[in-house]
Amino acid sequence: MSQQSNTAYYIVIPAHNEELYLADALESVVNQSLPPKKVVVVNDHSTDGTSGILEVFTKKYSFIQSIDKESSDEHLPGSKVVAAFNTGLGLLDEEYDFLVKLDADTILPADYFERIASLFSASEKIGIAGGFAYERNKKGQWELNHPMDKDHVRGAFKAYSKSCFKAIGGLREAMGWDTVDELLARFHGFEVRTDNTLHVKHQRPIGDAYNAKARRSQGRAMYLMRYGLLISSIASLKMAWKNRKVRILVDNLSGYWEAKKRKQAYIVTPEEGKFIRNLRWQRIFGKLI
Repeated sequence: MSQQSNTAYYIVIPAHNEELYLADALESVVNQSLPPKKVVVVNDHSTDGTSGILEVFTKKYSFIQSIDKESSDEHLPGSKVVAAFNTGLGLLDEEYDFLVKLDADTILPADYFERIASLFSASEKIGIAGGFAYERNKKGQWELNHPMDKDHVRGAFKAYSKSCFKAIGGLREAMGWDTVDELLARFHGFEVRTDNTLHVKHQRPIGDAYNAKARRSQGRAMYLMRYGLLISSIASLKMAWKNRKVRILVDNLSGYWEAKKRKQAYIVTPEEGKFIRNLRWQRIFGKLI
């Protein structure tokens, strides 16, 4: 603990109408065995009781700060949350060891960031770290809800080493930001490390806000990350199979073709895109062997 106790980290929490969950999230943050240097909560156009909760916590804890952000009420997966994150990031200096993007509907174990600090201190190659998401099932029990790739950190609780965050150029304001960040981290020689003993309670089920429009955004993201049609089709088919919904495949590819038709600007360079495609093919073939 001696080395980790000197570790400084910042947390940015985007919050849009989070009155049901925000207090639980902040309580889990202030109770950390390794407390954060600063927490910035971005109140993103909330119309519920989010502001009142923030007033209570900012008065009680000097290291918690809030900032109001005006935006639309429209649900825009990826772009809206990253835009809010970047607003909070603008209030922070660079005197930190790692940076955290945290959702307002999460509950962390008390030693979460002490353990994350330990992961980062173990190797300079570790650029992104996190635990695993647990959600309530119909019986009210907390159960693992995680993508099939166990070396992926959910966007709800991502921690970045300072060097990695700088190398990848921050987060992209687009759907798929929490995929492209890990791909770019690997492009720059960093590793993504997960700890399956770190159980994060995620109070709002992942798929709650995802509709056809969001799925088309996912397809557009695949185009913007230079996946190419074949990899995008395979990835979409995988998602459709996992969720037992053929519509996911249709919506994703519709979004892909829409972005291609409009010739939307890519969010990665040609060199990064080539690396991303090669990495995707390695994973696809690796699972077939």
